[in-house]
Amino acid sequence: MSSDFVAAIDLGSNSFHMVVARITDGHVQILDRLREMVQLAAGLDDHNRLSAQSQQRALDCLARFAQRLRHIPAARVRIVGTNTLRQARNSAEFVARAEQTLGHRVEVVSGHEEARLIYLGVAQSVGHVAGQRLVIDIGGGSTELIIGEAFDPLHLASLRMGCVSVSRDCFADGRVTASRLRQAELLVQLHLEPVREEYLARGWEMVTGASGSIKAIQDVIVREGWSREGITLDALRRLRGALLETSDTAGLVSRWQLEPPRARVFAGGFVVLHGLCETLGIEHLEVSEGALREGLIYDLLGRIRHEDVRDRTIADVIRRFTLDQAQAERVSATALDLLRQVRARWGLAGKEARNVLERAARLHEIGLLLSHDQYHKHGAYVLQHADLPGYSRDDQLLLSVLVRRHRRSFPADAFAALPKAWARPARRLCTLLRLAVVLHRGRSSEPLPPITLQVDRQRLHLLFPAGWLAAHPLTRADLQIEAAMLARAGFALRWGDAKGSHGQVPPPTSA
Repeated sequence: MSSDFVAAIDLGSNSFHMVVARITDGHVQILDRLREMVQLAAGLDDHNRLSAQSQQRALDCLARFAQRLRHIPAARVRIVGTNTLRQARNSAEFVARAEQTLGHRVEVVSGHEEARLIYLGVAQSVGHVAGQRLVIDIGGGSTELIIGEAFDPLHLASLRMGCVSVSRDCFADGRVTASRLRQAELLVQLHLEPVREEYLARGWEMVTGASGSIKAIQDVIVREGWSREGITLDALRRLRGALLETSDTAGLVSRWQLEPPRARVFAGGFVVLHGLCETLGIEHLEVSEGALREGLIYDLLGRIRHEDVRDRTIADVIRRFTLDQAQAERVSATALDLLRQVRARWGLAGKEARNVLERAARLHEIGLLLSHDQYHKHGAYVLQHADLPGYSRDDQLLLSVLVRRHRRSFPADAFAALPKAWARPARRLCTLLRLAVVLHRGRSSEPLPPITLQVDRQRLHLLFPAGWLAAHPLTRADLQIEAAMLARAGFALRWGDAKGSHGQVPPPTSA
């Protein structure tokens, strides 16, 4: 299969979806769609741990998906997990097994990032509308609400209610009664209460629904003849009465020919959509074929074209936090020059390593907005917990750890929380970032002289032009302090010029 092919997998709380597409003259041509109702959210126990049975069911599905990915390059595949994998306490365990099964990286994204990708998929799949559009996506464990214009999401919310979670909480045995329906409706209203006024105040010209629950509801409404196109509030009110008449899962299957897995969560999805329409005054919504997986394809296309939304996010953060751009660019340029010199010996030749180092260097002073005192810790917290479009949770954690360790203490286990594949590369990237920060501590606009960095496993040797260090005693003192810090992480730092080396520290404790 040629490199013109791309693929995206959405590990949803209710269903797993895969889309395979071909990029032709910059356009996306969908070639294949696969869907299985895994209902991962139903496998969460009272302690928010995924059961062994639910994990195996999911892995069996991914083993089937893996065959379609076999000949597609890793750079052209994106796989994301959503609400259930955000919630599950043993999510990391499952993600590791999923990556082994698929042979590709799995990203767990935040609710806001999920919403952004959904909007992108919907906006690319439906006709243009003048003004603002409200997009509603009801998943298994969360519901996303996005107001946007054209292809730009403007306001996003991710609510922790979905067809699986509401069905599990209110219709666990499949029976739908008047009292249970009222209980579910109250639950939905409670989730909507914090966002209701804000969304009503923003307004929209059109409403679009996406994903399985909304499509299933539309199919039932059309089958009954309550609406010819889309979903109306009147049709939802009639469907409420029909649900009470049908009363249980078996009745849903026989009356509307629903798949049993869909029938088990139909009532929960209906209550969420009905509650949204009643609360927000939505009289009609169209239904989109595109959703999260299509959004992943278009986002991936942007990365392939070097229009990575992550770069735009970094630029927005720098502008919003009024960072010293000149200093950020100085540190970034030096860090990248050091990387260029050692990338082959240190196994950092990939484009992603360069991107990570550059982004961390540009953001390393973000914590100064709060306080100079321990600003590296403030910056790490912001980067780990902020909503950063384009970034997965692991992406943000990686940036956060690099910023946290770019100065002061550098313990050997500083990167233990990162995914295994990034642990060693991150330590080495952080070492390069630390050196760049030390070399620019004076914040001088005067350019540095040519500096050579030689590495042999954990040993580093910086070479300066003859006489430069003697003329810059503060830099030499900073290097002496940094050498002691790096030694605690197992690195040995030396420096000098053509006449000799100085500042040698004891050999590293690990290779």
